[in-house]
Amino acid sequence: MQRVPFGWTGVRVSPLTLGAMNFGAWGNPDHDDSVRIIHRALDAGINVIDTADVYAHGESERIVGKALAGSRRDDVVLATKAHGPMGEDANERGNSRRWLVRAVEDSLRRLGTEHIDLYQIHRPDPHTHVDETLGALTDLIRDGKIRYAGCSTFPAHEIVEAHWVADRRGRERFVSEQPPYSVLTRGIEADVLPVAERYGMAVLPWSPLAGGWLSGKYRKGRSVQTNRSGSAMPQFDPDNPDNAAKMDAVESLVQLAGDLGLSLIELALAFVLRHPAVTSPIIGPRTGEQLESQLTAAEIRLDEATMNRIDEIVPPGTNLNPADAGWTPAPLADPALRRRR
Repeated sequence: MQRVPFGWTGVRVSPLTLGAMNFGAWGNPDHDDSVRIIHRALDAGINVIDTADVYAHGESERIVGKALAGSRRDDVVLATKAHGPMGEDANERGNSRRWLVRAVEDSLRRLGTEHIDLYQIHRPDPHTHVDETLGALTDLIRDGKIRYAGCSTFPAHEIVEAHWVADRRGRERFVSEQPPYSVLTRGIEADVLPVAERYGMAVLPWSPLAGGWLSGKYRKGRSVQTNRSGSAMPQFDPDNPDNAAKMDAVESLVQLAGDLGLSLIELALAFVLRHPAVTSPIIGPRTGEQLESQLTAAEIRLDEATMNRIDEIVPPGTNLNPADAGWTPAPLADPALRRRR
C-alpha cells in the first residue's frame, strides 16, 4: 500500500486508517479475533490505527495495545482520542488540562506504550477555552507523552480559532482533523475541508460508509436493523424522511457501482479518497470479512464522469440527514444559550 503525506508533518501514512471502535463490547467482543484483524490490516500495508478512550470504556485501547505488543508498535502511527465521559465524576471528561493530563496516562497504560503518535480532542468543549486545551497538549508533546495533537468533528470556525490561538500564544497546533465524511454526508466540503487544506492539516474522515448505509446491507424492501423492543433504530428508520432521501441515494449509488464493476463499499471509499483534502479515511471493520471488502478501495480512482454522476445523486456540501453531522453546536443543544437572562 502506498504512503501519502500526513499534512505538513513530514510523516507518511497509508491511504486507509484502521479504526478500532468495533473492537470490544461495542462490536467484536472476541479479543483474539480482533487482534487477528489488526494484524491482517498491518500485513496489508495499513500503518495508522485510530481508537479512543471512550470506545467500550477503554477496552478498544487494551485490544490495540495487545495487538501491537512487541516490534509491531514501531511501525504504526498510533492515534487515540479524549473528551468523552470515562466516569461518573463531572471532571472525568472534557478538554480541560486537569482531565487531559490524566486521560493521556490512562490511555498510555491501556495501550501499553510510552507515547501516542496522534492525540486527538474527540469533540469541542464549549466550557473550556481552546487555549487551555492547546496549552495542555503542548506540555504533553514537550514531555514526550504525545507526538502530535489533532481534533475531531470540529466546525471550521473552531479550527481557525485554534490555529489563531496557537500562533498568538506559542502553542502546538492541531495537525489533523477527523470529520464525518461520506457520499451521504458531504457538509464538510463547504468549509472544514477547505480550512484543513489552507492550514496543511491531515484529514482522517470517520464513517466513510455512512454508519453502514453504504455497505450494501440497507436497501429498499429489506428489513432494517431494530433495537431490543423491535422498533427500527432511528438511524435506519425508513419512516424518517431524511432516511428516505438516503435510501433513494443508496439505490442510485448501487446502480452506479454496478455499472463500474465495483461494490458499493468500493465506490463509497473511493469517493472519499478522491477529495484532495482527504489523507486517510477510517475503516472500522468488525470482522475479517468486512476488512477484506474495504482494503481494495485504496487502489481505485474514480474518473471525472463518475464523480459528476455522484454529484447529481448527492449535491456537493449536502448532508442528506442533518443528524449525521456528528456534533450539535452548544447553542442549538442548550436552549439556555439562546435566551437572554
